[in-house]
Amino acid sequence: MSTEEETRQLWRSCDVVCFDVDSTVCTDEAIDEFAKFLGHGEKVAELTKNAMTGIVSYRVALQQRLNLMRPTRDQLQEFIQVHPPSLTPGIKELISLLQSKKVAVYLVSGGFKEILQPLAHMLNVPNENVFANKLLFDEQGVYVGFDESEPTSESGGKPRVIEQLRERLSCATIVMVGDGATDLETFPNHAVSIMSTIIRAI
Repeated sequence: MSTEEETRQLWRSCDVVCFDVDSTVCTDEAIDEFAKFLGHGEKVAELTKNAMTGIVSYRVALQQRLNLMRPTRDQLQEFIQVHPPSLTPGIKELISLLQSKKVAVYLVSGGFKEILQPLAHMLNVPNENVFANKLLFDEQGVYVGFDESEPTSESGGKPRVIEQLRERLSCATIVMVGDGATDLETFPNHAVSIMSTIIRAI
């Protein structure tokens, strides 16, 4: 366990900080809020809990939730309009401070790119610094699945993203900030800070 001073030093010396989004950068779980919007809130929330605590693999839980929700493209756009990001207090200031010190900030999330784009804009995080899942729709806007080539769509995906960043940026110290099982997968190869807005049994 790191001491407080070791943790402070880590934050001072890091080259890159990757933030999980749901229950970390934001106070809620976007997929749960989207499910409530679609009338499937309670069941999807239970499946989200299973995914975050590692009871089932992340991809299986993602498939289960989306098969239940089956959102249309229009419903997704309407949800984004009526449900702006609910930021965790102090997170915008923290990210701004990191950026002012030339620390690269990335959002690495099991959520959906379409929902994360307004958040990234709010935090001055470039779209190319967002790693998340992509919903797929047919020409009529009917849900047909999600892009399984995205590393964040499965367990073990976040460590893959961080390894890609390490190779691309040739950086020494990467901090991952998150709250769930998929974030802990990045430890011990990468420094992990747990910053959750809710308590999870991990």
